[in-house]
Amino acid sequence: MAGLCDPRGRRTAVRWSGRKITTREPIIQESERPEPEGFEPEATRREADVTESSRANRGWWDRNADEYQVEHGTFLGDDRFVWGPEGLDEVEAELLGPPEELKGKDALEIGAGAAQCARWLAAQGARPVALDLSHRQLQHALRIGGSFPLVCADACALPFADGSFDLACSAYGALPFVADPRLVLREVRRVLRPGGRFVFSVTHPIRWAFPDEPGPEGLSVSASYFDRTPYVEQDERGRAVYVEHHRTLGDRVRDIVSAGFRLVDLVEPEWPAWNSSEWGGWSPLRGSLIPGTAVFVCERD
Repeated sequence: MAGLCDPRGRRTAVRWSGRKITTREPIIQESERPEPEGFEPEATRREADVTESSRANRGWWDRNADEYQVEHGTFLGDDRFVWGPEGLDEVEAELLGPPEELKGKDALEIGAGAAQCARWLAAQGARPVALDLSHRQLQHALRIGGSFPLVCADACALPFADGSFDLACSAYGALPFVADPRLVLREVRRVLRPGGRFVFSVTHPIRWAFPDEPGPEGLSVSASYFDRTPYVEQDERGRAVYVEHHRTLGDRVRDIVSAGFRLVDLVEPEWPAWNSSEWGGWSPLRGSLIPGTAVFVCERD
């Protein structure tokens, strides 16, 4: 799971929460290409094309993979399949299908991070492949271990033959970070076999209209839901170092249909009573009032 961002400029909330530090030990000690000491990117809203978004986000996740896994590794587990900060677990949700029907299925996890979801799929008897843009994230997948392939590649150009997989999934990976999500959707459809299922989760689009705050201040609309201008963090030269793209709920549906999928379900997980954690802008207060995650269940005819 690659994580998510704060679309309003509070950098502490990028990466599924910012505030909650676990006691999990650091894993790979030195980050590749660390940010210069004292570096603080400028948060803005501006256009960012496919190439700039890919370059920026590959670098960002390589630099921040260690911190992300330390902060969120305990919540994610090593082999747990979680769809979002609410804690919706595939064990109960069965959005990919009943666990007993996953055995022998070829599955692709996109934006895999440390491949926790792929590891869960392997435990059900599936044959997963874990793909991520970030080499550093996949180093964490190697650290945890597993007998399935790890692939470092861009989701807009999947390095697989047509009809290679029965299932594909992406938990907060890839889709929010690409300038044209239709490129990813078309690629996923291409590599799925007829009847294949693709399930992906993203920040619920309505969240872009609200400040990314877990308390009462995060409950008042502060921006236009219809403003699709990308959120960009850039360096002193104006080069993007992190990019996230907003799509409305209608945009997501149209993207799915135009890519040749059939949308069979849209899941908006409610915040469960057992989850008392605050994950950046995700919190029990906000979760009880407005959705934080949208999960799209799609099938290839």
